[in-house]
Formats: sequence, C-alpha cells, structure tokens
Amino acid sequence: MAQGEAFMELKQVLGMKRGDGENSYVKTSLLTQKIAAMSMPMVDRVVQSLFRSPNLFSCDVLNIADLACSSGPNTFLVMSTMLQSIANKCSELKIQIPEIQFYLTDLPSNDFNTLFKGLSVFSQKYVDQYSCFFAAVSGSYHGRIFPRNKLHLAHCSYGPHWFSRVPRIVTEGGLPLNRGNIYISKTSPFEVRQAYLSQFQEDFLSFLKSRSLELVPDGLMLLVLPGRESEDPTCISFCYTWDVLSQAIAELVKQGLIEEEKLDSFNVPLYAPWQEEVREVVEKEGSFTTEHLETMAMEIRGTSLWPTPEHRAKDARSFTESMISAQFGEDVTDKLYDKFKEIQVASCMQGREPTHAISIVLVLRKKIT
Repeated sequence: MAQGEAFMELKQVLGMKRGDGENSYVKTSLLTQKIAAMSMPMVDRVVQSLFRSPNLFSCDVLNIADLACSSGPNTFLVMSTMLQSIANKCSELKIQIPEIQFYLTDLPSNDFNTLFKGLSVFSQKYVDQYSCFFAAVSGSYHGRIFPRNKLHLAHCSYGPHWFSRVPRIVTEGGLPLNRGNIYISKTSPFEVRQAYLSQFQEDFLSFLKSRSLELVPDGLMLLVLPGRESEDPTCISFCYTWDVLSQAIAELVKQGLIEEEKLDSFNVPLYAPWQEEVREVVEKEGSFTTEHLETMAMEIRGTSLWPTPEHRAKDARSFTESMISAQFGEDVTDKLYDKFKEIQVASCMQGREPTHAISIVLVLRKKIT
C-alpha cells in the first residue's frame, strides 16, 4: 500500500484469492494447509486444557471464535478437531457435551461466499452428531469484535502478523526509505527494521487487549503465526517470497510496465516476529499467562510441499495478489507472477531457496482477576 493509506482502504484490499477455482486460495494454499494440519495436536491439547476451567462447567453454550478464518479449508479442519476433542473430553469426564457456537470472523473483504459453501457441507456432517451452530462475523481483530466475557476459546492461525496499517517508512522529507524492496531485506536501512517492529508491537498489543476483554476469565487462546528462527529479521525462511516478489516487480519496472515510484512506495503490511518479540508483547499487555510458546520448523525444500515451481507461485499469488493488483494494477498481475515463477526456478536451481517454514505457536490463558 502507498504511504498514508487509510486503514479502511487497507481492509478492502487485504484478502486471499477468492472463489474455488484452480488459482484460488482454497485450492492453492498448500503451506497454510500443512501448517494447520501440523498444529492440530496443539488444538486438541488446548481443548483438553479448557476443561480445567470451572467457568466451562457453568456455561450452557461453549463460544469459540476462529479469527481470520478466510474461506477454508483450514477453518473446517480446526472446527472438526475441536468438536472431536470436546466429545472425547466430555466422554472421559462423563458429562454432557455442551451446545457449541462457532464464530467465523474475518475482514469485510474476505470471501465469505466460498466459506458458506464449504460450511453447508461441513454442517451437514456434524450437526446431527453435535449441537453446534455457526455464525460469520465481519470485523478486524485489531479491535473489538465480541462483547465482554463472551468467548471461552479463540483460535487464530496465520492472522496476527498482518498489520492494521502500513508502517510509515519515509525520510523527514517524505522520500521512501525502503527503495527497491517491499519488505525488510538485507539492503533495508535500520529505520525500516525498526518501523516494522514498532508496528508489530503496536498491533499485536491491540490484538491482545481486545481478546482480553472478549475472553472469559480462564479462557484460552491459541495463536499460530509465521515467525523466524533468529533475531535477524532478514532471514530467508520468511523473507524469501517477498525478496523474489520485489525482484519480479523490479524487472517489470525495467520493462516500463510499472512505475518505479510505485515500487519504492510499496511496503507489505505484515511482520514475522522472533519468539522473544512475541513474549515481550504478551508480558507488556499483562492480561494472559503463557501456557505454551514454541518455534516450529516445517520442511519445505524441494518437492516436499510444492510439486512444481508453478505450484509455489500459485500459493504465493493466493495471498499476495489482492495487494499487488491494488498497488500496481490488474493489467500487469499475470506478467508479474510469471516473472516470480521464473526467478523462483532460478533460485531453486542455485540452491538459494529456504529449506524450512518457521511458525510460532502460542497458547495464552486469560488471568482471573
């Protein structure tokens, strides 16, 4: 987004590739699907832990929110795992399964129509087994979405790393500081790194404050977000996609298809934190105790995740195209991702692609005051 863009405008262009066609997020988001699958044992552990809370036994309805649900299929995997875990725990405790209300939330720009299509199939499978209900809620998790003390459990996977606004990365004279890059890179000035970190701290703090009001005392929250394995914010595990995308845009600038000013003023509104950066914000906010915090590495080298470079390019396109087309125009989008694939193939042949995707898994329990 260009500098100074309003949050409302940012909310309108953030989103995954719509529909259920060949290039849609539903069909091409292999990375987040695999990460979601890897995190299911933790989802089960969190549900089991939830039943330690005395608040749970006094409630008639168990309220669960999946924040940044997108259009599937990950949210359906999460809900099915939760339902089975709840059933197993209730059977173990010899208690009746409570009614369960799922709230599926995302930005107004989310493809809720595709979500509803998948939900109709999902609900037919589970509604007879469990007394469960579903509601879609449009809103930003950077602020309040639910009333006070509403939720017993909140889940958010690959959502909290997105910003509420683009960090201001310009000189005092208003000139771009991160020229030729769209994210933090090896060539980015120190001020760029600080701007991204500061924006993450501000937004993650706001995220936690909002959830602290919405969760019941002793309620739980499971967060999974892209991270990095070291203090260095330019590590290849997260920066690779954005570096390749920057190179692809720069090539189109050379060809005269994109204005250089548009590249220099564009900075993606997201950040992959280091584990300690996450811990610091949680401790500063103060409403939660940390039950679990780990950095998880998933192998992605070779064809272990993407069968071909084309699959990797489609995956990247599924979560970046809305921003790219808004900044540079839809007429150059196909050419840009063709160039992305070309650069990615070359870097793969030269052994310069990342071997692992890094995620941070965080489980928080709201303090009883």
